[in-house]
Amino acid sequence: MELRGARVLVVGLERSGLAAIQLLAAKGALVRVTDLRPLEELPEARGRLAGLGAGFEPQSPETFKKPVDLIVLSPGVPADLEPVAAARLRGVPVIGEVELAFWYLEGGIIGITGSNGKTTTTALTGHILRESGLAAQVGGNIGAPATGMVASSRAGQWNVLELSSFQLETIQTFRANLAVVLNVTPDHLDRHHTFADYVAAKGRIFENQQAGDFAVLNADDAACVAFAGQAKSAPVWFSSTRPVTPGLWLSEGKVWFDDELLIEAREIPMRGRHNVENVMAAAAAARLAGAPINGMAAAIRSFAGVEHRLEFVRSVGGVEFYNDSKATNVDATLKAVDAFGGGLWVILGGKDKGSDYTPLREPLRAKARAALLIGAAAPLIARQLDSAVPVIEAGTIESAVLRAHRSARPGETVLLAPACASFDQFRNFEHRGEVFKQIVSRLNVESGSLEDRDGAAVEN
Repeated sequence: MELRGARVLVVGLERSGLAAIQLLAAKGALVRVTDLRPLEELPEARGRLAGLGAGFEPQSPETFKKPVDLIVLSPGVPADLEPVAAARLRGVPVIGEVELAFWYLEGGIIGITGSNGKTTTTALTGHILRESGLAAQVGGNIGAPATGMVASSRAGQWNVLELSSFQLETIQTFRANLAVVLNVTPDHLDRHHTFADYVAAKGRIFENQQAGDFAVLNADDAACVAFAGQAKSAPVWFSSTRPVTPGLWLSEGKVWFDDELLIEAREIPMRGRHNVENVMAAAAAARLAGAPINGMAAAIRSFAGVEHRLEFVRSVGGVEFYNDSKATNVDATLKAVDAFGGGLWVILGGKDKGSDYTPLREPLRAKARAALLIGAAAPLIARQLDSAVPVIEAGTIESAVLRAHRSARPGETVLLAPACASFDQFRNFEHRGEVFKQIVSRLNVESGSLEDRDGAAVEN
């Protein structure tokens, strides 16, 4: 589509929306912007819009009825929003920010999605490529929005994109040369309504692939196995349970890549079997992108991990504290719990996403001393745990940390793995993780209280 002179409405003013506006303005589009929040609550956007010549108006049905040639949705905006659906019926093209980026991105595209692990896998893939001497930039649902990567994209370079179901549901022509799906488990059912719709959104990553493209898939995941039968691309598998070919697998503590030893699992600098799977997926993508196997192990060993993903925070009086704030669904929490032997004090709760928490019962019964519940979903989680594990109604994350610290014994672990979104008490999961780490950093070993900045105890 020719954007010069086109009338474009951008819906949503988070990072993706702002990056889309900047790209549209650079291409000569006439941009209007709308958001449910007033501009006064969006100070960063207010300053940038003025410089880009984009007009703002509060979101209402009338906003969508004005003449427009294209609507661009930010990922946080539901694709089935009623005025958006009405615009489609009038013949107005509606796309997402990732689709807009695809129109202009230069170089190859590695698209990585999954219910859990996609940020770690995306970052690790980029790390392996760069350590192998290949040009790569990383973004999408991590770091820079896809439209913000256009200016720095080049032919011969790889664009490694983390892609959420929200981003994939609004693509049209977007094509990943290498598409990676790590796993598909129930998530975001408050947005997608059914698991089938959620799976379908994830599967769109293969929609425009062609012969000669590749699909990296989890051989132990039923949805991924089904995707292989639908995609035109060639599958490359990974498995933590059995040998697969072509692909990677875990056997007796070693990761094999088509019968060649890649790395020993104990050398991977991240906890948990799920992170072994992430390493296998990243290695497969990097190899298909041209990285030699020789040297991959060194790149993996040097990977520092990603903040808020099973991140070790501190040991206090022999009790270790881990921040897995990115565990925003039940499956992610199950993977986090699986990474530890036992003696866990697990902090759960936040904003419910239509989840079923009953799968947590037996793992928590086996490994947890208690579940400390916070946020709006706490009553629902308590009911569904059904006395499988002692429950502490902590309410806030600060109270949960303090109560766990006072009760935990040396050798035990306090784990933030909420199984919920963060938006009831925090701006996002990053904010939740930062608050957790700040509280842990202030714990007083002797008193079980918090310290202020001068080192004095603060009662709670």
